[in-house]
Amino acid sequence: MEHRRISRRIQVGTVPVGGGAPIAVQSMTNTPTADVAATVRQIRRLEEAGCEIVRVAVPDREAADAIQRIKREISLPLVADIHFDARLAVRAARAGADGLRINPGNIGTPSRVREVVACARDRGIPIRIGVNAGSLEKSIVRQYHGVTAEGMVESALQHIDRIRGWDFHDLKVSLKASDVPRTVAAYRLIARKTDLPLHLGVTETGTRVGGLVKSALGIGMLLAEGIGDTLRVSLTCDPVEEVRAGWEILRALEIRRRGPEIIACPTCGRTRIDLFALVERVEREIAGIAAPLKVAVMGCVVNGPGEAREADVGIAGGDGAGILFRKGKVVRRLREEELAEALVAEVRRLAAEPPREPGRGTGGEAGL
Repeated sequence: MEHRRISRRIQVGTVPVGGGAPIAVQSMTNTPTADVAATVRQIRRLEEAGCEIVRVAVPDREAADAIQRIKREISLPLVADIHFDARLAVRAARAGADGLRINPGNIGTPSRVREVVACARDRGIPIRIGVNAGSLEKSIVRQYHGVTAEGMVESALQHIDRIRGWDFHDLKVSLKASDVPRTVAAYRLIARKTDLPLHLGVTETGTRVGGLVKSALGIGMLLAEGIGDTLRVSLTCDPVEEVRAGWEILRALEIRRRGPEIIACPTCGRTRIDLFALVERVEREIAGIAAPLKVAVMGCVVNGPGEAREADVGIAGGDGAGILFRKGKVVRRLREEELAEALVAEVRRLAAEPPREPGRGTGGEAGL
């Protein structure tokens, strides 16, 4: 990671964003917000996965009013996402939202936006100016002869200047397109033009595999350049997967760590155990662990012993059997049918121990 861009700090509920604060992982619920019980259940699942800020859609008055009841049942900061009707942003803020996301391409007239800003100031909450390529103002599309990164930045800067002109400065910005090149170009450009914190994401990326690739490339490139203060991976699937993907991106860049990291070989003709089934079971059963451990699940004797020895906990597979390692030492030899249960149990034991100073085979502390 290059030297991190210096940005202003804002506060979203209990979570600081920007100004050198840890890069926060966000997600968005896909339940009807007015269904309080379903939304609260999903938010709790997101929190267990490591979500630090959660956003809910506010398409109508019922959704805005539900925020007050949702807030009573959760501990995460909650951001209200509003399109088309600025009055809903005011209503959501008064219901207790910890932040507002408004889209300058469709939120309404400047006078309406000013009402939102006044309410946010009174409530002491920040606003995210969320520019999307799919809803860029028509005047800017004409000016830039299409939907371009430069046009997205122009849209954001116009609204930043207007809102700052009303003496409101608790802002963050996002500029999302469904393709990586425009998204990255827009963030690089705005990073040079403002010191506001930036919320990263590639929007409407698609299903799990394609969406993960786009998000990892777009968000990863920007983070590696020191750009970004918070992120959301957008996937067409369970939003819990968005949170897990966000943490994997941060871990891959050695920015922050949370939860076990599984090291596993791609398999080849030397593999003599059912490694696919073994990895899937282990991943599923240790998913709720927050400790940043390194777990190796290896299938043969070429790289298996070395990787398993270097991990916090690891399995090196043999012919219908395997060796269990912990902190570089052999624990015991096991039959294939015993491997998953033994490995999971060892991970859980190690995760329950008090944290120690990072050393060989350790993953550091969560949140680093």
